[in-house]
Amino acid sequence: MTNENTDPPDEPDDATSGFEGVDLDDVVLDDADEGNQGLFDDLLSGEPIFENKEVLRPSYTPHELPHRKEQINRMATILVAALRGETPSNILIYGKTGTGKTASAKFVSQELERTSLKYEVPCEVEYINCEVTDTQYRVLAQLANKFIENNHVAIDEQIEELEDIRDGTAAEPAQIANTEFSSVEEIDERIEELEDDAEEMEAVPMTGWPTDRVYNTFFEAVDYRERVVVIMLDEIDKLVEKSGDDTLYNLSRMNSELENSRVSIMGISNDLKFTDFLDPRVKSSLGEEEIVFPPYDANQLRDILQHRADVAFKPDALSDDVIPLCAAFAAQEHGDARRALDLLRTAGELAERDQEERIEEGHVRKAQDKIELDRVVEVVRTLPTQSKLVLFSTISLEKNGVRNINTGEVYNVYKHLCDEIDADILTQRRVTDLISELDMLGIVNAVVVSKGRYGRTKEISLSVPIDETEAVLLSDSRLGDIDDTQPFMQQARFDS
Repeated sequence: MTNENTDPPDEPDDATSGFEGVDLDDVVLDDADEGNQGLFDDLLSGEPIFENKEVLRPSYTPHELPHRKEQINRMATILVAALRGETPSNILIYGKTGTGKTASAKFVSQELERTSLKYEVPCEVEYINCEVTDTQYRVLAQLANKFIENNHVAIDEQIEELEDIRDGTAAEPAQIANTEFSSVEEIDERIEELEDDAEEMEAVPMTGWPTDRVYNTFFEAVDYRERVVVIMLDEIDKLVEKSGDDTLYNLSRMNSELENSRVSIMGISNDLKFTDFLDPRVKSSLGEEEIVFPPYDANQLRDILQHRADVAFKPDALSDDVIPLCAAFAAQEHGDARRALDLLRTAGELAERDQEERIEEGHVRKAQDKIELDRVVEVVRTLPTQSKLVLFSTISLEKNGVRNINTGEVYNVYKHLCDEIDADILTQRRVTDLISELDMLGIVNAVVVSKGRYGRTKEISLSVPIDETEAVLLSDSRLGDIDDTQPFMQQARFDS
């Protein structure tokens, strides 16, 4: 029996026939009607301001570094020894954050490796960020694995060359006379040796081995073949602070035991005094050459920003006062070029978000506020619980109209908060220390005032936005359990 509602097969264009005969491309196009924009369509509709945003990131190494020629030439003068197959002196580089230390060191290192390839001199530079890789085990493991990986690449290349020689000799036996081998069997033996070497090179796990085994694996990996190695330890003071100077002691003494390779250390630090805590032997061997990077002034920052902006932005994307303003703000922060670049990038992102065609002064000022708030949020978020409780006590007092907040008032609220979340109650002296730490971080402003015969106390006020800071504190799972501070707020005032 025929179903009267079923369309005959020769009429595929009827929509009632299901998906058969329906042009799916037409359906997609119909869905994209004007006025039915997707989530990202509006955001993509504006003209982009950036040509290459990566140029404004701290990780970018530029081809030219304005106002750092003297320091770069000094580094090059020291490291040129590596291109002669000699061991370069160890270098310590000092300077505040954002003074171009890492960018300059990476620039020189890239030039060193490029030139070593040109003259066929085996030379390698390995970079370690000690803020992330901050223990002796991790540093040695990371270095060992990098050299093992490089050795595997070199072995694969050697095997490939030997196989080509073997194949050529098989086709024309007389060619063996032009090689260092006397027979095809000898070539096969050498290939087998290299394959065994590669198999024996075991990668170091990030935990679990005794430190001396990690060091021996690293030592053997470095000394496997002839080369000059420069180990760049960025934020080297963080490594010493966390793990002592054992790593530096071992690295600085390696050359007396190495047979095939030579090692030079380049340390980069924000702390000019970190060597004061080193073993005298480590200090003398490590600090053979010292290079200091002074802060940039506003004019130098302006040149740096202009240099990057020419590549980072589309033509005419910046109003005339944007770069001078970014430079002025960063010059106040001890000449921090990284801060200046962050400011310029964030201003561009804000302008792009507003679908503006140009970055104006207002975008820079908004970016300054945003970066400062982001810094505060990150600092507050990573505070220990006890410090968060002290800060939350201060916020609670200020939100309830208490002025000239003193240490006693903060401590009384703090005790109630500890009871609320079942936390240990510290002594008032320790809470006073925590207030001083918050003051050093720039979160509160604590001024010691005299109360005459009643002694001295600290008057505390907030240096950060209240609502945003409170929101960050309440995002902590423990502090989020606090219902209401109002009931004990007046009591805190009377208790003092």
